[in-house]
Amino acid sequence: MIKKEMIAMLLAGGQGSRLGVLTERVAKPAVAFGGKYRIIDFPLSNCINSGIDTVGVLTQYQPLRLNTHIGIGIPWDLDRNEGGVTVLPPYEKSENSEWYTGTANAIYQNMEFMQEYHPDYVLILSGDHIYKMDYEVMLDFHKANKADVTIACMPVPIEEASRFGVMVADETGRITEFQEKPEHPKSNLASMGIYIFNWEVMKEALIALKDQNGCDFGKHILPYCREKGQRLFAYEYNGYWKDVGTLGSYWEANMELIDIIPEFNLYEEFWKIYTKGDIIPPQYISDESVVNRCLIGEGAEIYGEVHNSVIGPNVIISRGAVVRDSIIMRNTVIGENTVVDKAIIAEDVTVGKGDVIGFGEEVPNEVKPAVYAFGLAVIGEHSVIPDNVKIGRNTAVSGVTTAADYPDGVLGGGRVIEIKDGDEA
Repeated sequence: MIKKEMIAMLLAGGQGSRLGVLTERVAKPAVAFGGKYRIIDFPLSNCINSGIDTVGVLTQYQPLRLNTHIGIGIPWDLDRNEGGVTVLPPYEKSENSEWYTGTANAIYQNMEFMQEYHPDYVLILSGDHIYKMDYEVMLDFHKANKADVTIACMPVPIEEASRFGVMVADETGRITEFQEKPEHPKSNLASMGIYIFNWEVMKEALIALKDQNGCDFGKHILPYCREKGQRLFAYEYNGYWKDVGTLGSYWEANMELIDIIPEFNLYEEFWKIYTKGDIIPPQYISDESVVNRCLIGEGAEIYGEVHNSVIGPNVIISRGAVVRDSIIMRNTVIGENTVVDKAIIAEDVTVGKGDVIGFGEEVPNEVKPAVYAFGLAVIGEHSVIPDNVKIGRNTAVSGVTTAADYPDGVLGGGRVIEIKDGDEA
């Protein structure tokens, strides 16, 4: 019998629709971050740095790249005979077959996996946040308070608290009330979506609420536990934590990495962030190039100018090109004499010669104004941008486009081009 004190269940099935074309073909946790990493690398690295060697990764939406990236867990030292990392997609069962319908429903459907390890505690994590946290310290807090459930919380400005699930706690940290996105918050402790449960407590709650449609931890499981008189505690976390769920916060978190003294440090020796490393040549920066305040991945070739940007592995910035305040993901080519200004360009994109990406005034996007905002031009993966076109701000382009898709050679601010596979360009 395998016995583990604490196992982690990492929810990585999210579609991430607020990232627009960046998540059209890939789950949000598999989106590139900081040049060489993917978002899921951060919670996985936290697990192994915290001494947790058994992790179930629950996938659903567009899981292929996530599965390939995680593999058998070698980069995170999670290739174990007992435990290690296990990818858990929804699967067909004899009596019925169903997708995961909520965060808690996804965990409920993997009860057998957890039972294998007879854990005392289960750590529930989200696969789409950027942070470093020692879960062992949180577990010590959980034990010291004889808690049944501990919820990691972060103090936020009280004027922003209405955007979060808020925990109201007494002076000992025991939670007395939940408020889900309250209009008038009674506390500034925002839930981070990180929970430690006593296994028996969680199991009982999941079984009791198994028929609840879209069963969710914040909306259903936590209130149920509190009503049952369980001891719920708020663990206050004061480090760096970023939900990169919008294009604006994703762009901002990447840009923060290139500050002179970054708030989030990727270079700490004692808390490394691990990732799947490809065997690729070193970066090449030519003598005619200009590079200023950048992160540049391995295998990148820089012949033009790059300022204040995050450049992924195997990216080519051609002669005469100028890139500013932008994120360019792996295997993308920026053509000669092209200007890129405040853009997010996904993986495997070909940008032609003489283009201007990111120009003019900001106007609201006509299709998804809440998604394509922040003054960004966003280009989805595997897209092709022809030569000599101009793309405005708050725009999105996805697919293989031709000159005919740009009337007078321009995609104005706030416009969208989405060409699906098989469409005529």
